[in-house]
Amino acid sequence: MIHETHSDPALTPAASPTPTTPFGAPSAAVERRIAIVEAAMRVFTDHAFHEATFELVAEAAGLSAKTVRDEFTHWHGLVLATVDLWVGRRTRPLMPLAQTHGTIALLRAIVAANAAEPALMRLLSAVVNVAATPGHPAAPLLHDQWQQFYRLVHASLARDVEVGREPDTMQPSRGAEQLIALYEGLQLQSMVRRDMDVVASFDRAVTRLRAGWGSVYVPPAWDLELV
Repeated sequence: MIHETHSDPALTPAASPTPTTPFGAPSAAVERRIAIVEAAMRVFTDHAFHEATFELVAEAAGLSAKTVRDEFTHWHGLVLATVDLWVGRRTRPLMPLAQTHGTIALLRAIVAANAAEPALMRLLSAVVNVAATPGHPAAPLLHDQWQQFYRLVHASLARDVEVGREPDTMQPSRGAEQLIALYEGLQLQSMVRRDMDVVASFDRAVTRLRAGWGSVYVPPAWDLELV
């Protein structure tokens, strides 16, 4: 039996030395990579995307540029790691809102967080061009992140319909397209319209959007001669 104890000292395993690193703690190599990514977050906060360099990240991390390049051979690898860590830290604490209050409450909380700290949204807006560039080595992973976000919103809206938070006249696939368009478009505007209250704008736009969701969809009948 695996839980059986041995009274014979000869059969008792020798005590192992106490490990210097607690079980499950990140290794020094992992901690160094996290420190570099956190330094990149600070660089992207203080500098435009096109101005950021390995040297600036190394300076922010208190490391040599060679050390940073050894950890992240390619610049786009560091950018991807930065996006991944930053987005995770921004959204993970807010995710329970989707279950307790619905999809719109979750996106509103993210909008408010981005308004309070807009550097992440600036970075995401900058890398959209990379994600949309055919053949760019970072495009597939960035493209997948956007697809995951759409799938998350889609699934969350479907759950909202199931529990009665949203009307069943709204198709979750179309609702996700529209809600993400509002979410991303308003934040993009707010980056260049400094006097804009993006949270208030989100509230007004979503109120109008949900009013439309509550109606049966009627396909448009455009008069092509007038277009």
